[in-house]
Amino acid sequence: MHCLARKTVVPAVAALLILGAHGNTLANDLSLPSYNWAQQAAIDNALDQNDPTEQVLSAQAMDVWGRIRKGFGIPDLQNPLVVSQTAWYAARPDYLQRSTDRASLYLFHVVQELEKRDMPTELALLPFIESAFNPQAYSSAKAAGMWQFIPSTGLDFNLKQNMFRDDRRDVVASTDAALTYLQKLYGMFGDWQLALAAYNWGEGSVQRAINHNRAAGKPTDFNSLSAQMPLETRNYVPKLQAVKNIIANPEQYGITLPKVDNQPYFVTIGKTHDIDIKLAAQLAELSVDEFKALNPQFNRPVITGKNTQILLPETHVAKFKANLAKWGHALSSWTAHKVTSAREKIETIAARFGTTPAIIREVNHIPPRMHLKAGSTILVPKSEEASASGVTTDIADNATMTVEPDAPLTRSIYLRVGKRDSLASIAHRNRVSVAQLKAWNGLRQDRVAVGQRLQIQVPYRTAMAKGRTKHTVRKVRQTKVAKVRGAPRGKTVIAAGKSAKKHDI
Repeated sequence: MHCLARKTVVPAVAALLILGAHGNTLANDLSLPSYNWAQQAAIDNALDQNDPTEQVLSAQAMDVWGRIRKGFGIPDLQNPLVVSQTAWYAARPDYLQRSTDRASLYLFHVVQELEKRDMPTELALLPFIESAFNPQAYSSAKAAGMWQFIPSTGLDFNLKQNMFRDDRRDVVASTDAALTYLQKLYGMFGDWQLALAAYNWGEGSVQRAINHNRAAGKPTDFNSLSAQMPLETRNYVPKLQAVKNIIANPEQYGITLPKVDNQPYFVTIGKTHDIDIKLAAQLAELSVDEFKALNPQFNRPVITGKNTQILLPETHVAKFKANLAKWGHALSSWTAHKVTSAREKIETIAARFGTTPAIIREVNHIPPRMHLKAGSTILVPKSEEASASGVTTDIADNATMTVEPDAPLTRSIYLRVGKRDSLASIAHRNRVSVAQLKAWNGLRQDRVAVGQRLQIQVPYRTAMAKGRTKHTVRKVRQTKVAKVRGAPRGKTVIAAGKSAKKHDI
């Protein structure tokens, strides 16, 4: 892959990485009662003994921003949109400060992965454009995470998405997927600016634009194709160039970048047991928000799966290890429950598992005035009897939850059309719509005949109330008629009239 050659030199102590699945992992086994911690040190970016100039460490090399500047490899884009976008960012130092504060957690990892692949390091700035380095970002197009993968593209790059986790928000997994995707796009177009346009617009769209310009005998560089691009894509690469301009010379724009040490901020912990997010944060002596900043992919309050990994700040790993070794209680307080019937209400489930409907709704993200459909899997507190059970990998990978609006149970009542009745008057009187009346009775026209029998669906309680009213009216009228006419005791006499017609069942 073509890019500028780079050699980054860091001190051995700063480059000490704990090796694992992604090259900076500290492996840990949460299995009880023993905890086996395996550590393997390696030196990344070793000193090039053949180049004595590279053995002199500058102060700039100690900072990740300097490392990024040194690895710039994409030709600068020149167009008016770059000027306006640079002015936009430079005029918002508070916005840049918030974004760079968030970026400081992830930049070392992203730069390291870019260098491993020999890719231009200004690509580490792309999350500024995509998400302002917010791994919890979620767009109206359903793109998620720091690198803003839509669901389908995420699946193309093995980013798992289920009820319990969304790897599009996983800092390590999404970075790996994004860089792999960018490499693929560069391989297709041989131009980083077009690869970036394709990351935003889609490779098919960029290829069609290239084909259009080639057919017309026009150039196929970014500036020449931009007229065919949507406004978002037209501004996308200029935005990256604008951020690159500011990072390259922040003093020129009055921007102060937070110092980001040229060493790992986080390491990866392997686990074999379910563990509550709140407990994991507690053992690491972090706030829940600090823990979630490194582990935003978990959708529920419990981290499931035997092979799941979590990230912790390097400075908190020893604390986590010591506190975990002393922890003598269950690691998870949640288990899975499958709803087997549409009549299994949230209130019933909450009572069964000793909690409240509000907690069931909050933990499982169930909106108000919605209920669970049969077949849904939800998290519930573990009972004492099931304290050892957890959420299996099979459950986590295949669990689904579907909800539908709360609708009161209904029952049918029937009435006969009176002389002055119309569909509109009947609908108004019974608080339903004409369309509903027609649907319930298979009517194609709005006309009804006197004496015609119509069905109406009403809420169950209302129907019962109407039934009791009808029964009471009939009983009273029967009694009066029997007394007036001297009817024998025990003989049923049904009085005619409007009320009887209305409630004829």
